[in-house]
Amino acid sequence: MSSVARTGLAILAAASASSVMAESSVNLQQPVTQIATEIYDMHTLMLVICLVIFIAVFGVMFWSMFAHRKSKGAVAAHFHENTTVEIVWTVIPVLILLGMAYPATKTVIAMKDTSNPDITIKATGYQWKWGYDYLKGEGEGVKLISNLSTPRDQLDGREAKGDNYLLEVDQPMVVPVGKKIRILTTANDVIHAWWVPALGVKQDAIPGFIRDTWFRADKEGVFRGNCAELCGKDHGFMPIEVHVVSEEKYAAWVAERKGMQAATAEDPNKVWDLAELKTRGEQVFAANCAACHQADGKGLPPAFPALDGSAVVQGPKMAQIETVLKGREGTAMAAFGKQLSDTELAAVITYTRNAWGNHTGEVIQPAEIAAAR
Repeated sequence: MSSVARTGLAILAAASASSVMAESSVNLQQPVTQIATEIYDMHTLMLVICLVIFIAVFGVMFWSMFAHRKSKGAVAAHFHENTTVEIVWTVIPVLILLGMAYPATKTVIAMKDTSNPDITIKATGYQWKWGYDYLKGEGEGVKLISNLSTPRDQLDGREAKGDNYLLEVDQPMVVPVGKKIRILTTANDVIHAWWVPALGVKQDAIPGFIRDTWFRADKEGVFRGNCAELCGKDHGFMPIEVHVVSEEKYAAWVAERKGMQAATAEDPNKVWDLAELKTRGEQVFAANCAACHQADGKGLPPAFPALDGSAVVQGPKMAQIETVLKGREGTAMAAFGKQLSDTELAAVITYTRNAWGNHTGEVIQPAEIAAAR
């Protein structure tokens, strides 16, 4: 076989291997953005370089051990003060590093170029969910909170795990295909990280700071990720789900979301009765509080105290309102003032004060929450 034919076969084999690796469940996710593709290519390049170095170094070492063994009468050579050797083993690693550094630097610079986005979305990390605010571009004004939606029976082992176990949410981020999406990341409590491998995005979300990143998806689909910082008890239950859709479907989704927000906008001055608030509060509690304090209100002491019979819950209402609004520093109690509306906060506080063994009979109105903010 000619050298040209051998070279062609080698290239074909490498391309086939790359394709197989891209679809492998133990490799990186299939990239759907230019940045993710560059990351994937660098990953493969670095592995190939490391493999070549490994084979070269150990090949020379084992050959030397065999060819210059003592039984053959070999005598150790001395390379001290050998200028040629010194130059060779300095220049070759430098060239290897430069060959690796160039594509890496080029990609990192491109990752940081968040200029001229089509849509800007703020992603806020909470313990343990994501909040999305569409700030600029089509969809401006849309807001949503994205919670894990894997059924509790699967988490408890009473049902078989689904295809997207721990990676499914109730309200995903939705973006149009082919548009530059700028993501501003921050956090409400501890450090989180917004990470979707297929989009080539991983950015820390730090309380008190705004960081940014971007992506432009080349095809439609559902792409999943996780919080990539150890952020507490339910770190593993904080998935990210991004739906990339056509421009027409995105416009329809925006119209639907804005319609829903307008329809559910509540009168802050409405006076609710106890039954209404308890019903609403039970839903809010299940979505936001039950993971720590448990559905039966017994909690997981000492980290997550019981609410059933709690002195705080049965005590002065303003103390509980302050705790739920602003959290408790030095504990796992998160601040819900920015996550929930006045009505939702009034409902969940009313529910906890009148559920299980708690029977205060008190009704907390949304106006009281607004006054306490």
